[in-house]
Amino acid sequence: MSTPQARPSERGYHQDYIARIRYENALPPPPGAPKLLNIPAEGLKYYTSAAFSSRLARQQPLNIEADAELGMPIDLVGMPGIFDGDESSIQAPLATPPVHPRDKNLLRPLAELGKPAFNPAGYSFLRRTEYISSDAKARAEANANAVKNSGKPPPTSKARKPIDASKEDPVNILRSTVKGFDLANPEDAYTGPDTTTNIRGTTPTTAELDAWKRPKHPSKPDVKFLDAYPLKPDPDAVTDSGAYMITKFAGNPTPVTEARDIRMDVGILYPRELAPDTYNYEFFLPHNEVATQNVIRKLDVNDDACDDPVLYTDKAPDGSGVFKFDFLRTYEPGRGSTRGDQQYREVALALHDPELDRQTASTESTARGNGIDPLDKGAYYYPVLSKVQLKPVRNKNLVQLGLASQASDDEVQKFDGIRLTVREPDEGERAKRATHREHVEPDDESGLDGDS
Repeated sequence: MSTPQARPSERGYHQDYIARIRYENALPPPPGAPKLLNIPAEGLKYYTSAAFSSRLARQQPLNIEADAELGMPIDLVGMPGIFDGDESSIQAPLATPPVHPRDKNLLRPLAELGKPAFNPAGYSFLRRTEYISSDAKARAEANANAVKNSGKPPPTSKARKPIDASKEDPVNILRSTVKGFDLANPEDAYTGPDTTTNIRGTTPTTAELDAWKRPKHPSKPDVKFLDAYPLKPDPDAVTDSGAYMITKFAGNPTPVTEARDIRMDVGILYPRELAPDTYNYEFFLPHNEVATQNVIRKLDVNDDACDDPVLYTDKAPDGSGVFKFDFLRTYEPGRGSTRGDQQYREVALALHDPELDRQTASTESTARGNGIDPLDKGAYYYPVLSKVQLKPVRNKNLVQLGLASQASDDEVQKFDGIRLTVREPDEGERAKRATHREHVEPDDESGLDGDS
């Protein structure tokens, strides 16, 4: 009986069954209620831009309130001896427990991570074999010579100069410091016995006296010395805040012309608070060129006619003289830095020489008449409290494109102009300036008469 055989025309096929399985990954509800903002629904591109989100983050304060435990509740119930004064259960143990063998691999340094490299000689894989062999041979010969000469004393290196311990004494350091002031002002040098308030400076050498009389550049011998200015403060220029702020515009506020626009010298930046510690600045310029020239003369204490009311170019509703300033543009702060309490870490210098001043005679008479002492020759320093870059607010461009509302807060609170009147400071302003003047004039007993 013959066995049945498979037909040659029939072939076997391998088939795979593919099934798609979906798993749900439902997110839990948020821990708090969402904060809904009432904003006008206009312009999708405006709300999806980075400018809108950054401005919204500045205007909307965070609604997160940290509790007394700063969001990390600690339950002390169950700690043994905690209410009996024993705090050992919540403190780190005095002896560091040993590391478990399984955790030693987790504490390896970063240099040991990765694929281990077999490099017994300490050479890089980029170096060739023959160089390694020759270097190793030279090193072996050097070790052999060192063994032979082991009985000889090693060569002594250059002996270091002994350090004079007396120079590190605080009193000697103070005497060296006082010596620098004695070189600059020999008439004020203290020559009496040392007391708690006065100390004699170290006697300067002949080389130091010659270096002070004929100074030379330490690295550029070709540079010639022309003139020297003593570094001094300017107490009459102290502001209400005690320091100045340097502002830099991201672009030219006025149209570019061949001549410099002198209106920028007397421009007014008016800060407008949008939120706590968030300000925008409105920039104003004089109405015309005549007003600009008169404002410069009004602010110049060296001008004989600075107190003349005829300099005012406009009249206020009450009939008093004013200077009219027109609104130009609103700016917002960009990059900047604030010194905080370290206001003398960065200063601005102004060189003043009365001999080079063309109005020396009128300067002295006018300055004394205004209660201001005329400045002597010197480099006067003025503390800089902060530096900020101002960039124009682009809300007007968004309004033109239809991406922002016309009746926004910036447009409603904008001022069309400013009427400026120059006056003497009142008692409150003088008291603020007198407080800051104590830092540069601690022995000044003139009170508040010298401020302007």
